[in-house]
Amino acid sequence: MNRPVKASEIPKSFDDDDDSESAPAPDISELPEVITSLHTRSVALTGIFLLSVLFTLKFASAFFVPVVLALLFNFLFASTIRTLQRFWIPPPLGAALVVGCLIAAVGFGIYRLALPARDWMAKLPQAARQIEGKLKNVRQSVREITRASQEVDRLTQFDIGEKTQKVEVRKPTLGESLLDPTQDILVGSGIVLVLLFFLLASGDLFLRKLVNVLPRFEDKKAAVEITRQIEDNISTYLFVITVVNAFFGMAVASAMYFLGMPNPLLWGAMAGMLHFIPFLGAVIGITVVTLVAAVTLDAIGTILLVPTIYLSLNLIEEYLILPLVMGRRLMLNPVVLFIWLIFWSWLWGIPGALMAVPLLAIVKIICDRVEPLAALAEFIER
Repeated sequence: MNRPVKASEIPKSFDDDDDSESAPAPDISELPEVITSLHTRSVALTGIFLLSVLFTLKFASAFFVPVVLALLFNFLFASTIRTLQRFWIPPPLGAALVVGCLIAAVGFGIYRLALPARDWMAKLPQAARQIEGKLKNVRQSVREITRASQEVDRLTQFDIGEKTQKVEVRKPTLGESLLDPTQDILVGSGIVLVLLFFLLASGDLFLRKLVNVLPRFEDKKAAVEITRQIEDNISTYLFVITVVNAFFGMAVASAMYFLGMPNPLLWGAMAGMLHFIPFLGAVIGITVVTLVAAVTLDAIGTILLVPTIYLSLNLIEEYLILPLVMGRRLMLNPVVLFIWLIFWSWLWGIPGALMAVPLLAIVKIICDRVEPLAALAEFIER
């Protein structure tokens, strides 16, 4: 039989009067200030973290550039290693075959193009004098403007009787300027090839380790799907863009041959290589062939026809052939791509410009798969 509960037996936590007297109600008027303080601190810490990351990527570019290049090549050739495994070729042997073929292809290209490139390097002083002669009138006008500005500076300076000692800084010679980047390129290329061999030889080792450390099954499945999609899209993109750029280079070489340009194969190879860099590659290629045409050709109409044909072929490839071949799977927003290209060019120079499009494609794939980043993927795609 239940007995009635006495008032003295009720705990204080259930006693409304005692609770109101012992624990005052919280003041919620201070809540916006607390949230604002936390938000400001979070933004400040995020900004400091991003600046630290950018400084690290810029300062340690000699380390990061070969690593990122090797990872991109690994995405490109990972499916090739798996295909070779179906023919009972182990991953280490398949990696050796892939790296060997890559070295042979690059070596053959350098061997075929080294001689004409060296000849044009030797002709640079003479070509500069020829261009200077053709631009004599413009040069005379610039000289007169410079002389007038120097006269204005002389009239506006006051002689205070003090003599200053001039300090001249010795400029590096042409050989020194060419030797330092060549050494860095050779060392970086060696690092890329060695790291690429180990990545290909390991097969799916790192993916299996990532799957093992992820706690949930959904995370494991998402990691595998993202990795496979990156491999598929990046390998497809690099293969298609390589084939398209090869045909573009052959078209440029044929056009340069019929226009009477010397060494058309060299300019075709240059056009195909530069076309891996969106926007900027076309600008550099048009500038180079225009200068060569100004040096080697006499007729003004033919000289103007060289950049016109180059630009026409570039527009056909960029806005007709490439979208037709690639479809919409990796069609990126040109505004975002241009800003992204400028950023990576500033950060890592020419290697950054070459890696800009694959890196942006990887970012888009990850944003498509991660729900909170879906809005960012909408802005990246065309």
